[in-house]
Amino acid sequence: MRSSKFSKAENETLHKRAVKQAALLWDVAGLVAGVDEAGRGPLAGPVVAAAVILDDRQPIKGLADSKVLSPRRREQLFDEIRAKALCCCIAQASVEEIERLNILQATLLAMRRAVEGLRLKPALVLVDGNRLPVLSIRAEAIVKGDALVAAISAASILAKVHRDRWCAELDAHYPQYGFARHKGYGTAEHLAALVAHGACPQHRKTFRPVAEVLAEVPR
Repeated sequence: MRSSKFSKAENETLHKRAVKQAALLWDVAGLVAGVDEAGRGPLAGPVVAAAVILDDRQPIKGLADSKVLSPRRREQLFDEIRAKALCCCIAQASVEEIERLNILQATLLAMRRAVEGLRLKPALVLVDGNRLPVLSIRAEAIVKGDALVAAISAASILAKVHRDRWCAELDAHYPQYGFARHKGYGTAEHLAALVAHGACPQHRKTFRPVAEVLAEVPR
Protein backbone atom coordinates (compact mmCIF):
# COMPACT_ATOMS: atom_id res chain seq x y z
CA MET A 1 0.00 0.00 0.00
CA ARG A 2 1.10 3.53 -0.67
CA SER A 3 0.82 4.56 2.97
CA SER A 4 3.40 1.94 3.92
CA LYS A 5 6.09 4.36 2.80
CA PHE A 6 5.42 6.37 5.95
CA SER A 7 5.54 5.46 9.63
CA LYS A 8 2.41 5.63 11.76
CA ALA A 9 3.53 8.92 13.28
CA GLU A 10 4.25 10.40 9.85
CA ASN A 11 0.86 9.33 8.55
CA GLU A 12 -0.85 10.95 11.54
CA THR A 13 1.06 14.19 10.94
CA LEU A 14 0.16 14.23 7.26
CA HIS A 15 -3.48 13.53 8.07
CA LYS A 16 -3.64 16.37 10.62
CA ARG A 17 -2.13 18.81 8.13
CA ALA A 18 -4.55 17.76 5.39
CA VAL A 19 -7.54 18.06 7.73
CA LYS A 20 -6.40 21.49 8.93
CA GLN A 21 -5.96 22.85 5.43
CA ALA A 22 -9.27 21.35 4.29
CA ALA A 23 -11.07 22.95 7.22
CA LEU A 24 -9.64 26.32 6.29
CA LEU A 25 -10.25 26.18 2.56
CA TRP A 26 -13.32 24.07 1.85
CA ASP A 27 -15.80 26.95 1.92
CA VAL A 28 -13.66 29.60 0.27
CA ALA A 29 -14.44 30.73 -3.27
CA GLY A 30 -11.84 32.96 -4.84
CA LEU A 31 -8.17 33.77 -4.44
CA VAL A 32 -6.23 32.94 -1.29
CA ALA A 33 -3.26 35.01 -0.14
CA GLY A 34 -0.56 33.87 2.26
CA VAL A 35 1.16 36.37 4.56
CA ASP A 36 4.28 36.17 6.70
CA GLU A 37 6.92 38.47 8.17
CA ALA A 38 10.63 38.63 8.78
CA GLY A 39 12.54 40.75 11.25
CA ARG A 40 10.56 40.85 14.48
CA GLY A 41 13.46 39.73 16.63
CA PRO A 42 16.48 41.69 15.33
CA LEU A 43 17.83 44.77 17.10
CA ALA A 44 17.94 46.90 13.96
CA GLY A 45 16.13 47.66 10.74
CA PRO A 46 12.52 47.49 9.57
CA VAL A 47 10.16 44.58 9.99
CA VAL A 48 9.23 43.19 6.58
CA ALA A 49 6.05 41.41 5.50
CA ALA A 50 5.04 39.76 2.25
CA ALA A 51 1.72 38.67 0.77
CA VAL A 52 1.52 36.10 -2.04
CA ILE A 53 -1.26 34.68 -4.20
CA LEU A 54 0.08 31.59 -5.94
CA ASP A 55 -0.98 30.35 -9.38
CA ASP A 56 -2.22 26.76 -9.26
CA ARG A 57 -1.31 26.41 -12.93
CA GLN A 58 2.34 27.15 -12.19
CA PRO A 59 3.27 25.12 -9.10
CA ILE A 60 6.52 25.88 -7.32
CA LYS A 61 8.45 22.91 -5.95
CA GLY A 62 10.28 23.11 -2.65
CA LEU A 63 8.24 25.78 -0.88
CA ALA A 64 8.85 25.58 2.87
CA ASP A 65 9.37 27.71 5.93
CA SER A 66 12.20 30.05 4.96
CA LYS A 67 14.10 29.22 8.15
CA VAL A 68 14.70 25.62 7.05
CA LEU A 69 16.02 26.57 3.60
CA SER A 70 19.60 27.47 2.75
CA PRO A 71 20.31 31.08 1.72
CA ARG A 72 21.03 29.93 -1.84
CA ARG A 73 17.76 28.00 -2.08
CA ARG A 74 15.82 30.95 -0.67
CA GLU A 75 17.32 33.20 -3.34
CA GLN A 76 16.33 30.74 -6.07
CA LEU A 77 12.80 30.43 -4.78
CA PHE A 78 12.53 34.22 -4.36
CA ASP A 79 13.01 34.67 -8.10
CA GLU A 80 10.69 31.78 -8.97
CA ILE A 81 7.92 33.06 -6.71
CA ARG A 82 8.16 36.54 -8.22
CA ALA A 83 7.99 35.02 -11.70
CA LYS A 84 5.18 32.50 -11.18
CA ALA A 85 2.84 33.92 -8.52
CA LEU A 86 -0.37 35.56 -9.67
CA CYS A 87 0.71 38.54 -7.61
CA CYS A 88 2.79 39.40 -4.58
CA CYS A 89 3.72 42.41 -2.52
CA ILE A 90 6.54 43.12 -0.06
CA ALA A 91 6.02 45.88 2.49
CA GLN A 92 7.61 47.02 5.72
CA ALA A 93 7.30 49.13 8.84
CA SER A 94 10.23 51.39 9.62
CA VAL A 95 12.37 51.59 12.74
CA GLU A 96 10.57 54.82 13.62
CA GLU A 97 7.21 53.02 13.41
CA ILE A 98 8.53 50.12 15.48
CA GLU A 99 9.70 52.57 18.17
CA ARG A 100 6.38 54.45 18.14
CA LEU A 101 3.92 51.56 17.89
CA ASN A 102 5.88 48.58 19.37
CA ILE A 103 7.12 45.61 17.35
CA LEU A 104 3.84 43.67 17.33
CA GLN A 105 1.76 46.55 16.03
CA ALA A 106 4.45 47.49 13.51
CA THR A 107 4.49 43.89 12.25
CA LEU A 108 0.72 43.89 11.81
CA LEU A 109 1.00 47.24 10.00
CA ALA A 110 3.57 45.80 7.58
CA MET A 111 1.29 42.80 6.97
CA ARG A 112 -1.68 45.06 6.24
CA ARG A 113 0.40 47.09 3.80
CA ALA A 114 1.50 43.90 2.03
CA VAL A 115 -2.09 42.67 1.60
CA GLU A 116 -3.35 46.08 0.50
CA GLY A 117 -0.51 46.27 -2.03
CA LEU A 118 -1.60 43.14 -3.91
CA ARG A 119 -2.65 43.75 -7.49
CA LEU A 120 -5.51 41.26 -7.08
CA LYS A 121 -7.91 41.19 -4.14
CA PRO A 122 -8.02 37.84 -2.35
CA ALA A 123 -11.18 36.31 -0.89
CA LEU A 124 -9.22 34.95 2.07
CA VAL A 125 -5.94 35.89 3.75
CA LEU A 126 -4.01 33.23 5.67
CA VAL A 127 -1.50 34.71 8.12
CA ASP A 128 1.33 32.88 9.85
CA GLY A 129 1.11 33.00 13.64
CA ASN A 130 -1.69 33.74 16.08
CA ARG A 131 -2.42 37.43 15.45
CA LEU A 132 -4.15 39.14 12.54
CA PRO A 133 -3.72 42.60 11.05
CA VAL A 134 -6.80 44.76 10.61
CA LEU A 135 -8.14 43.94 7.14
CA SER A 136 -11.33 44.44 5.18
CA ILE A 137 -10.97 40.87 3.90
CA ARG A 138 -11.71 37.62 5.71
CA ALA A 139 -8.52 36.39 7.38
CA GLU A 140 -7.39 33.44 9.49
CA ALA A 141 -4.26 33.02 11.58
CA ILE A 142 -2.42 29.69 11.37
CA VAL A 143 0.25 28.78 13.89
CA LYS A 144 3.27 27.40 12.00
CA GLY A 145 1.45 28.23 8.79
CA ASP A 146 4.76 28.75 7.00
CA ALA A 147 5.22 24.97 7.15
CA LEU A 148 1.59 24.09 6.37
CA VAL A 149 0.35 26.42 3.62
CA ALA A 150 2.30 26.94 0.40
CA ALA A 151 1.28 30.58 -0.02
CA ILE A 152 2.49 31.40 3.50
CA SER A 153 5.75 29.56 2.81
CA ALA A 154 6.19 31.69 -0.30
CA ALA A 155 5.50 34.85 1.69
CA SER A 156 8.04 33.85 4.33
CA ILE A 157 10.69 33.40 1.64
CA LEU A 158 10.00 36.78 0.03
CA ALA A 159 10.08 38.58 3.37
CA LYS A 160 13.25 36.84 4.56
CA VAL A 161 15.24 37.37 1.35
CA HIS A 162 14.14 41.00 1.08
CA ARG A 163 15.22 41.75 4.63
CA ASP A 164 18.52 39.87 4.29
CA ARG A 165 19.29 41.94 1.20
CA TRP A 166 18.45 45.09 3.14
CA CYS A 167 20.89 44.01 5.87
CA ALA A 168 23.62 43.49 3.28
CA GLU A 169 23.05 47.04 2.02
CA LEU A 170 23.15 48.40 5.57
CA ASP A 171 26.41 46.55 6.14
CA ALA A 172 27.96 48.51 3.30
CA HIS A 173 27.15 51.76 5.13
CA TYR A 174 28.00 50.54 8.63
CA PRO A 175 30.53 47.69 8.24
CA GLN A 176 31.64 47.94 11.87
CA TYR A 177 28.46 46.19 13.08
CA GLY A 178 28.54 43.08 10.88
CA PHE A 179 24.93 43.30 9.68
CA ALA A 180 25.60 41.08 6.66
CA ARG A 181 26.56 38.25 9.01
CA HIS A 182 24.10 38.44 11.90
CA LYS A 183 21.21 40.17 10.05
CA GLY A 184 20.62 42.46 13.02
CA TYR A 185 20.11 39.75 15.63
CA GLY A 186 21.60 40.19 19.09
CA THR A 187 24.70 38.06 18.68
CA ALA A 188 27.79 38.53 20.84
CA GLU A 189 29.50 40.19 17.87
CA HIS A 190 26.62 42.64 17.45
CA LEU A 191 26.42 43.54 21.14
CA ALA A 192 30.19 44.06 21.27
CA ALA A 193 29.94 46.39 18.28
CA LEU A 194 27.23 48.37 20.04
CA VAL A 195 29.50 48.82 23.05
CA ALA A 196 32.40 49.87 20.84
CA HIS A 197 30.55 52.15 18.41
CA GLY A 198 27.20 53.04 19.95
CA ALA A 199 24.02 52.77 17.90
CA CYS A 200 23.54 53.65 14.25
CA PRO A 201 20.30 55.31 13.02
CA GLN A 202 18.78 51.93 12.15
CA HIS A 203 19.09 50.43 15.64
CA ARG A 204 15.87 49.87 17.57
CA LYS A 205 16.74 51.84 20.67
CA THR A 206 13.63 50.78 22.59
CA PHE A 207 14.67 47.13 22.39
CA ARG A 208 16.08 46.10 25.77
CA PRO A 209 19.46 44.70 24.59
CA VAL A 210 20.17 47.94 22.70
CA ALA A 211 18.92 50.16 25.52
CA GLU A 212 20.94 48.26 28.12
CA VAL A 213 24.15 48.36 26.12
CA LEU A 214 23.76 52.04 25.28
CA ALA A 215 23.06 52.86 28.94
CA GLU A 216 26.48 51.44 29.81
CA VAL A 217 28.33 53.37 27.12
CA PRO A 218 30.08 56.47 28.57
CA ARG A 219 28.71 59.73 27.23
